[in-house]
Parts: sequence; structure tokens; C-alpha cells
Amino acid sequence: MFGVASSYGSPIGSIAPTENCMQVASKPYSRAPLSEELSAKLAERFGKRYSISPGVCLQHGQSETFYPSFPPDAVVFVQSTEEVEFVVHHCAAYRTPIVPFGAGTSVEGNFAAVHGGVCVDFSLMNQILRVSAADLDCTVQAGVRRNQLNQHLRDQGLFFPIDPGADATIGGMASTRASGTNAVRYGTMKENVIALTVVTPTGKKIVTSRRARKSSAGYDLTHLFVGAEGTLGLITEVTLKLYGVPECIASATCAFESLDGAVRTVVETMQMGISIARAEILDDAQMRAINRWSKTDLAERDTLFLEFHGTERGVGEQVELVSAIARENGGGDLQWASAPEDRTRLWKARHDALYASVGLRPGARGWATDVCVPISRLVECIALTKQDIARSEVTATILGHVGDGNFHVIFVVDPASAKEMEEATRINDALVKRAIDMDGTCTGEHGIGLGKQEWLGLELGDAVELMRDVKRALDPHCLMNPGKIFQ
Repeated sequence: MFGVASSYGSPIGSIAPTENCMQVASKPYSRAPLSEELSAKLAERFGKRYSISPGVCLQHGQSETFYPSFPPDAVVFVQSTEEVEFVVHHCAAYRTPIVPFGAGTSVEGNFAAVHGGVCVDFSLMNQILRVSAADLDCTVQAGVRRNQLNQHLRDQGLFFPIDPGADATIGGMASTRASGTNAVRYGTMKENVIALTVVTPTGKKIVTSRRARKSSAGYDLTHLFVGAEGTLGLITEVTLKLYGVPECIASATCAFESLDGAVRTVVETMQMGISIARAEILDDAQMRAINRWSKTDLAERDTLFLEFHGTERGVGEQVELVSAIARENGGGDLQWASAPEDRTRLWKARHDALYASVGLRPGARGWATDVCVPISRLVECIALTKQDIARSEVTATILGHVGDGNFHVIFVVDPASAKEMEEATRINDALVKRAIDMDGTCTGEHGIGLGKQEWLGLELGDAVELMRDVKRALDPHCLMNPGKIFQ
């Protein structure tokens, strides 16, 4: 669809939806050698926090999934916004690509250094700068991790609810517009980021907003950068909404006679306005994988993982209503995880789903898809996808945040097998096109990265050209995370 040379980058071609994803990942991206002068300037400024070691670079180019490594030419471990300004300013002077790196947990090749350049590692920018319990907000450096923030907040009766599963950095979560298991009640990063500090492609620091909970002052720059995957600037500080820890938290699983019944239970729960905190679906294949990986003994049937937040009375009412809906849809009794340690174990098993799936085939790699549809179409979309998998020889599991219409297929494949990759690609293509035809999206939370670029054009049409215009205006030399979102 976009088989033309980029007007601000190298003519590296387009990615067709039907193309094998391993072919996509191994395209001959252009890489210019790192300037010796730039390398010397960065080495002088950062000392041991600057590295051109092949091992360090390789580590910063590896993905959680099947993509091959795209290592940068150098890595800088920054500690402040001022240091990020220094790196960006000098890289811009030498027309050198700049790739941000947080925890390395993304699954769409979002931080792959496809054109080489300098990787900016934010792991040392891990300071919690301010917490205001009265205002229910905080400001953190971009390298602060999700679990680190919640541990810090625990004694103040507060928490940050966005939970993508991985212990990702806050900056990375903002960059990919992450969401996860709590999004059905608390929203995504889009709804929970108040303001950002960003270093633009010219090396200039800007602050996108004040701390007020709403504003009509000019363009909404905060949400321009949220979800931009580092292609418009580098996020260095994030101001977030916080929430009070609920009086009562109850978690449970419920096994169903069919996947259809499990999904219908969640859809009907949402349509009735029941305020459930988490609603996760795991199919029978995923449950088998979890039992093997996490040493659990859960029913190996299509299963909901549920969580309720609120007052004791409110949670009791929610549980009663959802239990009745589940029974009508072929669900069994809710199996409770009451103690905090039991809840933690339950949700850890859910968060380890990717590793559990890959564990079904030692030596294989995982390819996690990501689509989102209106909840009224969710039953149909999952059912048709399940049929596609059943008719194939590919090992795959289904799970998702069905409370907001978002679900994943995890293909467990041998990337060296052309037959397996073609079959998985065919199923994935059908899934993504189906989601878009249902007025959904090709990605609910993973981002576009390398793998969803052509699907973005099918989903949004001419709006993608406006995105390109924004990219050209802010980053005319395409130095910020080049090769991502579009080429």
C-alpha cells in the first residue's frame, strides 16, 4: 500500500500484510557507520556509561518475540533529562539515528535499531521525583518500572493501576500507549498520563502540560507523544494519575463449557454496567500451558480470570451478579483466591502466559498478536479465530483483556520453518483484517513497531499521511526511532 520511498528516509520498501513476518524482520535496512567524532564526544561525556561493546549492543537489539536482533552501534546509559538533551543534540548534528530503550519488553520490534545509531537506555533514570497524595498524582523519570512505583506508593494507600503484565518502564508504557489487565476499569496510559517532559529531535526540552486534570490550552501535545513509540521525541519524565487502594479486592477464576460462553459473560457484564476491575479470558490451550509452566492445577477449560475492586458490600454485589451471568452462559462456580499471596500467584500465572505458551515447544519462539474490537463483536471475532487455529497445524493459544475487547493469539513457532511461519502469518492476517472489518484496530496495546505498518494504512487510510506530515515537521531527518510505525 505504501510501496514508495519515504520522503525523509531511505527507500526501504513496504511491508505487505501477507508477507512472512520473518521476511519483514530481515529486510535489508540501511545502516551508516557511526561517526568516530560523535563516538568520541559521547565517550568523553559519559565515560563507562557509553558502550560500543558488541555484547551490550546485541542485548539492546533483542526482542521478546521472534524478531532477529537489530543491535544499535552504541548504547548510552543516561541519568537525567539534561544528558538526554546532550545525546540528542549531538546525534542530530551528525544525522545519527536515536533509539530509546526501557526494559526491552515490547513485542512488535518497537526498539529494534533497524538503521543502527545510538540507543538511549533509560534504566538509570529511575527516580520517583514527586508524589502528591492529596492530588492523586506523581511525577517519575521515564526509567521507573511499574512494580517499583507501586512498591513506593504502597505505604501511602495509593497505586498506579496500568498493568501490561511485564515489569515495563513508565516511559516505555507511555510510548506504546500500554494498557493491560486493569484497563477495563482504570483505562489505558492514554487516560492516565497528565503531562510529559520530552526532548525533541532538535535536542530541546519541552513540558507538554501542567498538572491540572483538564486543560483547553492549545494543542494536546501530551497525547501526541503518548503512543508515538519514540518517533517524535524522547520521553524523560511522566506525570501520572494515581488511585486509592480499594477497601476490598477479590480475585477468582471461572471455567466454562465453551469459549463463547466465557466471552459472552464478560460482554453481558459490561453491557449491564457492572464495574469489574479485571476480566481476562484464557482458552483451554492456554490453561494447559499455564498449569505446566506455573505448576497450578486449574481446570483446563476456557476460563475467565476476574477481579473485583470496591467496598465489601459493592464487591459482594458485583460477585453475585457476575456469578449469575456466568451460570447462564455455562460457567461453573467461581474459584476464589482470597489471600493476597494467592491473588499474586494467580495473576503471576496469567502474566506468564507468553512464557507458558512458548514452554509447550522447547526451542520455539512466541509471536504474540494484538487486536481490539467493539465488545459487541468480540464473541464472533474470537470464535472465528479459534476455528482458524483448529483447522491449522500451528500451536497457538488465545488470551485477552476481554473487558475492553482486546485479545491476543500467541503462536508458538519455529522461525526457521517457512511452512510454520506462512501458516501463522495467514491466520494472523485473517485475524487483523477481521478486526479492522469489525471497526476495530490492528493493535490495542502493543503498538505498530515493525510488524503492523501496512495494517495501519488499511485501518486509518489517508489519516496515515497526516501522521507522516507530523513526523516530517518534527523530525525532518527521521532520526527518532526510524523505521517504526511507517517507513
